[in-house]
Amino acid sequence: MSGSGSDENQRAAIVTGASSGIGLAIARLLGEEGYGLTVSSRRPEKLEAAASELAGAGYDVQHVAGNTGSEDVVRQVVAAHRDRFGRLDVLVNNAGVGIGAAVGDIQTKYLDMQIGVNLRSIVLFYRECDELLRAAGAEHRNALVVNTSSIAGKSGQAWLSVYSATKHGVIGFTQAMNKELNAAGIKSCALAPGFVDTAMTDFVRESVSPSEMIRPEDVAEGVRFLLSLSPNCVIPEILFQRPGEQL
Repeated sequence: MSGSGSDENQRAAIVTGASSGIGLAIARLLGEEGYGLTVSSRRPEKLEAAASELAGAGYDVQHVAGNTGSEDVVRQVVAAHRDRFGRLDVLVNNAGVGIGAAVGDIQTKYLDMQIGVNLRSIVLFYRECDELLRAAGAEHRNALVVNTSSIAGKSGQAWLSVYSATKHGVIGFTQAMNKELNAAGIKSCALAPGFVDTAMTDFVRESVSPSEMIRPEDVAEGVRFLLSLSPNCVIPEILFQRPGEQL
């Protein structure tokens, strides 16, 4: 853990998959906006480095390492956040994994991993955070959950069939949560970016230069936009495309 004690009136956020890429960019932005942070990702050493960077920038941050495909880890993250901050205004379900394979070559362990991290963990985080989110929604009618989907969640991709299916599921679950939770002051938004310059797009760098990819900060700015909205406006989905990119 790192950082200092928190004022219980300070707004607070959980960000998963926060050790690099989109998750770290969103965590930085939330820190800039004054949110206390609980950040999580699978690899302890990368997460500790990210948390140290955030703390060094003056943000109130703690980190909890673990695979969010595990129900126990989801509970640990939420419990640590509740103990530290006592409230939750923003939940960012960003952890994800993509493993390409032709359909005849799909390995069950990788099928289960992608379903577990990309989709199941989001359901579990909503469940475990329900009470905290409802309290924030009752207070200011602007509790926010951000779920990272993908352009592959808008149009299924060959050799990324399982990943595409899980990201379609993220969009569908986000739609369902808006219908279920908007009356409680809780908004949900699915972010659906194309190729972003992160480690997850290493496989495509021979055909798409990193210099031509969406920046993680571009996606994070979408979250800043969501934070700026009145309680009367819900944005259920944001699609981020490169110039000329087709669904």
